[in-house]
Amino acid sequence: MNVSNRIQTAELDWELIDGIEVPISKQFGDVYFSKDNGLLETRHVFLNGNDLSERLANLKDFEYFSVGETGFGTGLNILALWQLWQQVRPDNQSHLHAISVEKFPLSKADLIRALNVWDELKPLAEQLIEQYPLPIAGCHRLTFPNERFSIDLWLGDAQDIFPSIAKTKAVKAWFLDGFAPSCNPELWEQNVLNHIVRLSEYGSTFSSFSVAGVLKRGLKAHGISISRPRGFRHKREMLKAIWNPPQSDDESSQLDQVQSLGKEQQHIAIIGAGVAGLTTAWAFAARGHQVTLYEQTEALSGASGNPLALLNPKLCPIEQSHEHLMTLSWQHALNFYKNFQAFRPLQIQQIALKNAEELLDLVNQYPKEVVTHSINSLKTAYSSISLTEAGSVSPHQLRDEILQHPLIALKIAHVTALVPFENKVQLQASNEIIAEADHVVVCCARGSAALFESYPQLKPIRGQVSWVNNSFAPLPLNEAYSYGGYCMQLDASQIILGASFYPNREDQDVLAEDHVHNFELIHSVFPAYAEKLPSTSTWQGRASIRAQSLDYFPLVGKMLENSRIATFAGLGSKGFLFAPLCSEILIAQILGEACPVPDSLLQKLNPQRFQKKVKPKKPYFKPQ
Repeated sequence: MNVSNRIQTAELDWELIDGIEVPISKQFGDVYFSKDNGLLETRHVFLNGNDLSERLANLKDFEYFSVGETGFGTGLNILALWQLWQQVRPDNQSHLHAISVEKFPLSKADLIRALNVWDELKPLAEQLIEQYPLPIAGCHRLTFPNERFSIDLWLGDAQDIFPSIAKTKAVKAWFLDGFAPSCNPELWEQNVLNHIVRLSEYGSTFSSFSVAGVLKRGLKAHGISISRPRGFRHKREMLKAIWNPPQSDDESSQLDQVQSLGKEQQHIAIIGAGVAGLTTAWAFAARGHQVTLYEQTEALSGASGNPLALLNPKLCPIEQSHEHLMTLSWQHALNFYKNFQAFRPLQIQQIALKNAEELLDLVNQYPKEVVTHSINSLKTAYSSISLTEAGSVSPHQLRDEILQHPLIALKIAHVTALVPFENKVQLQASNEIIAEADHVVVCCARGSAALFESYPQLKPIRGQVSWVNNSFAPLPLNEAYSYGGYCMQLDASQIILGASFYPNREDQDVLAEDHVHNFELIHSVFPAYAEKLPSTSTWQGRASIRAQSLDYFPLVGKMLENSRIATFAGLGSKGFLFAPLCSEILIAQILGEACPVPDSLLQKLNPQRFQKKVKPKKPYFKPQ
């Protein structure tokens, strides 16, 4: 994806027509919705044009239906779709997902103003506005679990975005919307249409207010059947299309067979109950599937079990944000954790030490709501920036909240082998079968290798955090400091500091020398404050071993194609930051849902990336 500039918000004019404010794009010189009645036109062209009332009402249990849109605009089409879903959705575990692209998103203030027109949509508009993302390129996943509805809003140029979307689930219906071809011809070019068709399948439908020749020719070139029923009100016609399979097509029958699978509750076994296992369990359970977590001793016994975790991303240059794992994960993690009491929102003062100019320049790149110049509560000789959208997580409280989910169970057991058997996977402990599952996800950090014949190398990294009484001068609860190490208030009377970083060490004793290391880190940046802290001999701490892949990207996905066994490991020191988004990526691959990251990033996470491109001689699981 070639993104040369940061996201620019839409520039609008407003025209009062029959008492209704209609937004008009200055960039394209066209209206965002019909001056007659935009909501009625949306229902006529896009909802009825794709026969969605009947199709959505007939979704089977656990069926996943995806709708694609070429221009998000004011969100009117998506809200109308959501309203229809509320009216017709079956009482089962089916799910509706929308994928929309927007090059010039409205500012939140303009979005609120535009949607104020539709009183009947206000309850839904308020929920959309609450999760509406900042103008940063990439995929932003908005989830409404109580509605069984979700949205992937991709910000960027359609010419770049559609080729980058991985096809983990076909789109069933398309809203070919956007400004008219005469105003925005790039949106309707063959390149975009080719990828819209790539992301579809036989049976997918398409509708548009436009019947321009470029659109008709582009769809017909792929064998898509087009009709031109009457348009909305004064418009003579609109476009309605369907991709029918050829009369005798083996691929079509195979697709039908695939679609008929997986329409029932799945039993998921997750080996390992650190943050990777816990967030993955939550993602499956939120979709109505039964999850059993297996852990040898207790949940959070490994690197995820520190007293407090800081969501502290190292942001990339804004031009790279659309495929930068840490930047995408940071935005997703904040949306995920805010649903738990274990989350504490705060701002992080990131101190400019190495590459100071690069860090300080982020203020000029990111929206001012996210990154600003900071005034530190602690005195330091260094400049810094303030990351205003950040947070901390209490791991043990998060664990307890996740394990309260009625579809998640924790079982203490040492799983020693995984054996595929008749479309299931048997879990063995000491050569005894202890359970069967439809899918297994191995989240055991470096211990994952014990369950595979061949597994990518994960190097150990020892890290120790320290905490000490600072009741004489507590830090603000809504602030943290990042300076190579980090510090923040653990509770009302203690500060937590960390963390030491020793590659290729596996010892886990709490060491006095690591307390000294953590003291020296904070002293190098905040000497006046550090000298007030009690002697390191009074400090407490915890040491654990992080697992890091050789290329620093986590391992997320299946070790072999068409397997029912996947892995999720190698998160290094950013486990709480990476885990929520990586869990969604894993779900997309296992359950067949839309993927919230571009294909380029998906491939960087693929655990098969370290394997030689030859067919393995042995199965990767341990035999009976």
